[in-house]
Amino acid sequence: MIVVKAKSRLERVPRYLFSQLVSARREAEEKGLSIIDLGIGDPDIPTPPHIVERMREAVQNPLYHRYDETNKGLPIFREAVVKWYRERFGVELDTEEVLSLIGCKEGLAHIIWALVEKTDDIVLVPDPAYPVYKNNTLLAGGTPYPMPLKRENAFLPDLKAIPEEIAKKAKLMFLNYPNNPTGSVAPKEFFMEVVEFAHKYDVLVCHDCAYSEIYFETPPISFLSVPGAREIGVEFHSLSKTYNMTGWRVGFVVGNKDIINTLTSFKSHIDSGVFMAIQDVAAYALGNPNGHPERMREIYRERRDIMVEELREAGLEVSSPPATFYIWVPLPGSVSSADWAGRLLDETGVVVTPGRGYGEYGEGYVRFALTVKGEDVKGILREAGRRIKEFLKRGEGR
Repeated sequence: MIVVKAKSRLERVPRYLFSQLVSARREAEEKGLSIIDLGIGDPDIPTPPHIVERMREAVQNPLYHRYDETNKGLPIFREAVVKWYRERFGVELDTEEVLSLIGCKEGLAHIIWALVEKTDDIVLVPDPAYPVYKNNTLLAGGTPYPMPLKRENAFLPDLKAIPEEIAKKAKLMFLNYPNNPTGSVAPKEFFMEVVEFAHKYDVLVCHDCAYSEIYFETPPISFLSVPGAREIGVEFHSLSKTYNMTGWRVGFVVGNKDIINTLTSFKSHIDSGVFMAIQDVAAYALGNPNGHPERMREIYRERRDIMVEELREAGLEVSSPPATFYIWVPLPGSVSSADWAGRLLDETGVVVTPGRGYGEYGEGYVRFALTVKGEDVKGILREAGRRIKEFLKRGEGR
């Protein structure tokens, strides 16, 4: 038997956070616990029927059964992105500033691999944050530098707190608004400060904007709408959250043409692009939303309000997030987020994500996802609230 030894590259990163969650949930299920999974943010509502029907038609086109030789994505897809950006954000793009991705995660990881190669290459990473930014920096051989996201600063990084010697060495900066896991939204003034910082220190800004359409108040703006942003930045999007298409794996990145070309060249050595039928359907979805994003916002708003009410009644200090389908909850006392989440699962069957899994500054928080599966989602959320109240009443979570 061949024994596969772990390579040093993989030893730099912990086991992927959401793989750990799935394992913990399965173990709890095997013990006979009734599980309410508020851990992973995977939309529970199916892809809209009109999009599925379009796929039924597109997949029968024999022209789509071959490699996509365009390298950047089908013209119909990139043109749809250009139109969507114009109508949604007021940002004018050229199709050469658009690259199709096999989901947002793939593009975020590969832009790091394309540009980072040694420990002197510093990547400015928000903390807490989606683990892909930090983990792929480590895998690529670079050095992540945390930018703390604190409640007292509205979960925005303090750029003035970044030391001069770090800023001068930084190659990339990752941002994510609307933000996972905190649910916060960045104002235009902050993006203007980012642009000024990036120009001063010659840093490429990578803005992960996957949750731009899951908002409850003012529509979030595009980073690229700020003057000077296109010169130093790119923005990543996905159809996963907006159209409930997580399993379809389709997204895109737009912005600085030189960076788009660099990522395109890098990806040519890695993959052969998005299945062309899916690109056709993604273009159709962007141009024919049929009211779906609005319906999803109302559904998540209702779920958010129920869960916030339940958590407040349980005695937790919870703010109502202005965007995303997550609730970022500060824990009572000095309890470890992993211990709290572990005990909650073992005692009640409720799965939440420990904040420490998103970084050092996520400690003291847990994340609730509002994408719970079931026929009576409102009832399930209220049941989760009931279990948490009992858990806290027994003193288990304090």
